Amino acid sequence: MTIHPPHARTDQLPLAGQRAVVTGSSRGIGRAIALELAAAGAELVIHGCSHQAEAREVAMTIREQGGKAHLVMVDLCSLENQDLLVNEACKSGPVDIWINNAGVDVLTGPLAAESFETRLHRLWQVDVQATMRMSRDVGQRMVSRGHGVLLNMGWDQAQTGMAGESGQMFAAIKGAVMAFSLSLARSLAPKVRVNCLAPGWIRTAWGETAPLAWQQQAINESLVGRWGTPVDVARAARFLVSEEAAFINGQILPLNGGFSGTTKQPQANCRHPEEGPEGNPQP
Repeated sequence: MTIHPPHARTDQLPLAGQRAVVTGSSRGIGRAIALELAAAGAELVIHGCSHQAEAREVAMTIREQGGKAHLVMVDLCSLENQDLLVNEACKSGPVDIWINNAGVDVLTGPLAAESFETRLHRLWQVDVQATMRMSRDVGQRMVSRGHGVLLNMGWDQAQTGMAGESGQMFAAIKGAVMAFSLSLARSLAPKVRVNCLAPGWIRTAWGETAPLAWQQQAINESLVGRWGTPVDVARAARFLVSEEAAFINGQILPLNGGFSGTTKQPQANCRHPEEGPEGNPQP
């Protein structure tokens, strides 16, 4: 008797035959999600902005593992480029899964030195406006086909708040994404499902070099006693876009190991585990 390994045939993979777009997928959480969906059988559209080499590496990795991957490099700050990404992604075939992961790094990148107003404006352009406009466009295309899944990225602290400039910015920005996702789910139901992930402490590049106080806080605030990883987020994303989650719609899923809420922040200006475009880490 011949024993075949799990998922040995392409048509047995849970996402086989589906096309998925993951924005901001050249590094960090986005990269992990793209690789996870590809391993589940999906054909991927990899999106990046400035980290072209990393984006190419993700696409190459998927192809070397027998998958299909296309690459689109575009800055999502402008309306024209947001429309361009949707049109390019849909050019070679309809999209079944769309994940809005891209975000602006306003804490560790060049924008860190800019004013509150400038950083807020850039966050609005990419994290909120691009998510809303592309979701609405893609959502209508999915409705016309009769099915599809949209997944957005929120933040676990958006509903409770956090002191300091970073908390004010990200609670407002990610809170907007979360509220929009709930309303869009009602607008596109029952043909299209819309959910939102809300990551907490996720150990990306920033977490590797974070001060000891932050390292310990991330552990203390999780009921499972550890940092989250990009793979943790990717596995949750893979589940939510699959048929296994067919009865889950209009939900916000916190990914924080069970936030204890019992520790005091070392500082009031710096807790945000989300990533910037293509995985640029933000504390």
